[in-house]
Parts: sequence; structure tokens; C-alpha cells
Amino acid sequence: MKIILNQDVPNLGEIGDVKDVAPGYARNFLLPRDLAVAYNDKNVRMFEKRKAEIDGIKEQKRQSSLSLKEKLEAEELSITMPAGANGKLYGAVTNANIADELLRKGIEVDRKKIEVPGRAIKSAGNYKVLVHLYEKDDATVKVVIIGQETKAEKTEEGEGQPRKQRVRRARVEGTEPASVEEQAAAFEAAIDSGRL
Repeated sequence: MKIILNQDVPNLGEIGDVKDVAPGYARNFLLPRDLAVAYNDKNVRMFEKRKAEIDGIKEQKRQSSLSLKEKLEAEELSITMPAGANGKLYGAVTNANIADELLRKGIEVDRKKIEVPGRAIKSAGNYKVLVHLYEKDDATVKVVIIGQETKAEKTEEGEGQPRKQRVRRARVEGTEPASVEEQAAAFEAAIDSGRL
């Protein structure tokens, strides 16, 4: 079914575009929501009269897209995430994280327009993220992912480590008995000597 878009529709087109869509999509979604009108002589004449207005709207979008591109390419985002000693993140940085960070800097971008390499960043480092703007304009944003080691990994000599890790370290270093029988014998020896 042939229609004329009355508004911008993501993944379909912009206002004034003539599109050929499935009849069910047009009848059940586009036409009832006033996103499009049927393609006929009356509607074609109406859109021809509005052509100057539609071209003005498109030009305004191009201009705002160019200014947004300049802002985005001037920014360098820095995101700190918990990570292991090797720089691998305990999680991932996605397009939603990038959109939130941009919003903190006063730049609002739909997260669906942000393309992260490999869909998610999983290790610390420098990355370039693509942001799709109006028409075929794209902006490249520099993103620095800083891996922050967790408290348990930073501590030395076992402080702050989970009990299992402290016991394993002690066994390897020979400061704690390795088996239950040895622990029982050490406990009995402590009682006999009066230490307990």
C-alpha cells in the first residue's frame, strides 16, 4: 500500500516521503496514529502545497545535526568501571551508559543512535563510538574506559579478601594446617599447653 508520511517515523522515513508498506502496517499502525495518509491525488496536492514548509523543517534538522556533531566530536567521555587487575571490566559499557554520560554533559542523544564497537565494551582502554545523526551524518565520540580495581584486589597480605582466599593463601604459605586432622591436632596441642 502506498502512503505519504505525515511525521517522521523511525526506520521508515521522514515527513513528506512516499513509501510502499504492508497494508496491515498502514491500516493498523500508521493511519490510525496519523503518522501517514493514503497516497491519492488530494493528499499529493496537499503535500505539494506544504513542500516549502517541509523543506524548511528538514533544513532545520540538518543544521541542528551539524551543531550536535561539532559538540559530540569535541567531547571526550571518561567512564570509570570496576575491573580486575588485567583491565577486564566486571560488567560492560553499553550504548545506554554512553547516552547517560552524554546527558550528564548536557547533550541528549537517543541511545538507539549510539553504536558501540562489538555492542558492548568489556575492557579498559580508549574507544571510538559512532553516533548516528540526521540523514547520513555520523559523529565519532572518544570514550576512555578506566578500570578501577576493587578493594579486595588492592589489599595486600589478605586484608579485605574473602575468607576462602585468605585460607588458600595461608595454606600455600604454610601458616595454617591444611587438613581437618591437622587442625584438630593443633587445637588439642594448644589446650594441653594451656594456650587455650
